[in-house]
Formats: sequence, C-alpha cells, structure tokens
Amino acid sequence: MKNWEKFLVSPILLIVGVVNCCVAEYTPDWTSLDKRPIPEWFDEAKIGIFVHWGVFSVPGFSSEVFWETWKSGKCVSCNEFMAHNYKPGFTYQEFGPKFKAEFFNPTDWAELFERAGAKYVVLTSKHCDGYALWPSKYSANWNAMDTGPKRDLVGDLAEAIRNTTSLRFGLYYCMIEWFHPSWIDDKANGLKTDGFVEAKVAPSLREIVEKYAPDIVWPDGEWEASSTYWKSREFLTWLFNESRVKDKVVINDRWGNDTRGKHGGFWTGGDRLNPGYLLPHKWENCMTLDKHSWGYRRNADIGDYLTPRELLTTLVETVACGGNLLVNVGPTKDGMIDPIQQERLLQMGEWLGVNGDAVYGTVPWTKSQNDTVTKGVWYTSSKNGTVTYAFVTIWPGRFLHIGSVNYDQIRTIGMLGYQGNLIFEKNLPRILGDLDLDHREPIFELDLGSKIRSKMAKTASDYIEAF
Repeated sequence: MKNWEKFLVSPILLIVGVVNCCVAEYTPDWTSLDKRPIPEWFDEAKIGIFVHWGVFSVPGFSSEVFWETWKSGKCVSCNEFMAHNYKPGFTYQEFGPKFKAEFFNPTDWAELFERAGAKYVVLTSKHCDGYALWPSKYSANWNAMDTGPKRDLVGDLAEAIRNTTSLRFGLYYCMIEWFHPSWIDDKANGLKTDGFVEAKVAPSLREIVEKYAPDIVWPDGEWEASSTYWKSREFLTWLFNESRVKDKVVINDRWGNDTRGKHGGFWTGGDRLNPGYLLPHKWENCMTLDKHSWGYRRNADIGDYLTPRELLTTLVETVACGGNLLVNVGPTKDGMIDPIQQERLLQMGEWLGVNGDAVYGTVPWTKSQNDTVTKGVWYTSSKNGTVTYAFVTIWPGRFLHIGSVNYDQIRTIGMLGYQGNLIFEKNLPRILGDLDLDHREPIFELDLGSKIRSKMAKTASDYIEAF
C-alpha cells in the first residue's frame, strides 16, 4: 500500500470508530429504558434531604398546594386566612415579590445537610404553581431571577453542595401547573393535544439537566396524564443516551399515571411509602418532618413534627426493607430552616455518626427484615453477607430475646461507642441488659464470618434523652 493510500484509510477508520461508539443504547420504549440499572451510588447513600421551597412559603399556611386548594374552594381555612389577612382581590402572584430569600445562605444549608448524615439533596426546582427557582427561559417573569430574590437559587445551592460537601445534588420538577393556560387547554381537549408539554415541560426538563447536571431527576405531578402525553420516554432516551449526566443520573418512577411502581428508576409509590416488608425493586420513602405539609407552615405546632424517635424508627424500617429515606424540610420565605427542623436533622446526624455502619452501603438481610419474636427489631446486612445488624427500636426490659439470630454462632456481644462486652445466654437464649439499657434502642452487629462476634450500637434513645 502506498503512503498516500494509508493516509486516506486511517481517517476513515477513525470516523467509523466514533460513529460506532455513539450508537444509542436505549430506545424510547419501557422495555428498553427499564433495563438501565440504577447507579450503585444511590443504594449505598441511603439518606437524602428533600427541600420544598417556593412562593408557597410566603403565605406559609395549610401546605405547599395552598394556591390550588384556596382557589378551588377545597380549603375553607385558606379562604378565611386570605379574607382576614389580605385585601379583596389579592392574587397568588402578589406573593411572588414577597419571596425574597434574604437570609438564604446556601453554604449553611449544605453544611446542615451534611451534618444530618445525608448523602444527597433534592430541591424543588419548580412546584405546581409554576414558579421556577432558576432563571428559566420557559417561566419568564415567574422565576427567582425575575421575581422575588433576584438570584439563581438552584445554581447557588448546587454550587454550595458541590464545593463544600461530598453530597449529590438532585432536582425535583412538577410536571403539571394548575393554572397554566396551555395545561388547561390540553385538559379541555382530553389531552389529545400536547401544547403544554412541547412549550413548557419538555424544554424545562432539558434546561435543568443541561444547566445544573443533577445527579437525580425527581419528577412529580404526573398523575393526570400518561407517560405518552408527557413524552417521558423520549426525554429519558435523551437523558440516558446523550445528556451530560447519562452515566450517573438516577430517576424515580413518576413519569405518567401509568408508571408508578412499574417503570422508570426507583419506586416511590405514594408519598411516605413504608411497606414494612422487602420490595422486589429499589425504592425510596419520601417523607416530611412536618406531618401535615411539605412546605413551611407558620402555624405549625411542636406536636405537628416527628419526634426523634419517630424519625429514627422510620429510618430503620425503611433501610431494613431496602429503601432510601428522603427527609423533607420546608424553609421559610426568607431562606431559613427553622430550629425544630434543624434540630431533628442534627439528631439524625448524630445517631448516624455512631450507627452509620449499619445503614450506609448495607443491604436487607436475606433471612428476615424484622424479628420473629420481639417487636421493633429490624435487620440489615453487609453486602458480602458476613455481618448482620439488628436494630432494636424498643428495649423490652432487662432481657432481650431476638428470635431470628442463631446464638450458637455468637461469641461476644458489644456496643458501638461502648468498651466491653455484654452478657448473653445461649441456652435461653437472651441478652441481659446489664448496661442500663432500659431506655436504649441498640443495634447488634453480628459477625457471621469465621470469627463470630456481635456488637451493639447506641441508637435513638441515647440522643432523645440528651436533647
């Protein structure tokens, strides 16, 4: 072969190589899209923080869906609240300029979330009122740069999370917008037209991915239309094949009224999913510290918030059954996370600081998720199966009987954070509470390797009493 012939052949071979590597791996159908594995980092993370923040934080009344329940008449107290506190004819849009976020310090938030023991954060980029927390081209004059704070709230938090912590950053996006004209038109046409999706949803979703490269895309508000109407399969095909986050991004299952628990990524079911048994698919329990609202409520009482025990018990039950826990906070209109919510997060973080080995990177125990004898005992296991952790959420008294454990395999029982061994009796079998454990909720670490031992970790009650 002549030299000039080699010169011509080489570029052709290079071009062929480039074309082959860029052939789409996933096609726009659920059979193909559902084959994509959930990135491993998500299952190992276990704990996330959900942030519901927006214009709905200004009235801070009822819930994050204040606008819809007020205007639809579903919330009588909302009508009374508006009548008593605002001028006649006051509109929801007039709350926009009052959403100033003047005390918002994204670095403070990032540090709080890290101290809480979270491994990822999901922020509401846009809720169902249509207000965007970033300067979106598709929410002109109804976004955080044009109205209210005059800043890119999504970008500021993303930068703080990535620059000051090791947490992953994700974005929630609500598909519906209650009073958007195009959405109303599409509904009036029986969803046989898709003007709202073409003009708003599809380009907005691409915009947040291209601009912020989220590790999680967390859609919601999909329940009134199918995934076909939302063009979800087309978006996910682009997300998995071409986007800048294609190799790391995690998604949920809220892509249409035909997808929850069937298609997409991790399952979410309904909000506050906590089945109490092992599901056949990775799932997430998105739940709130405020029992009645995702957004901030100015009129919430202390009894409306989860206690430390309730929060930690939910965490244990969720992780034992293979789920992740997404703990929601609702900041104020000025960008503060109120003290009671901060306290709950820090209590969770202190508990995880001692007991994290039984949570992060673990898997459900193959033998049992909860004990067959003693109520309130839940299990996790190391990935290689050599260590099993037993969470005791209610200490029963001086003696503890754990029915799912083979005591003949145990040589010693100890406690994380405590030097020394506990007493246990194989012939009964039972563990003796000689360490004043009457008000503790221990975690047993059962080493099932060649050298059998067990350790017990301090848990919720140690911190409940401290606070």
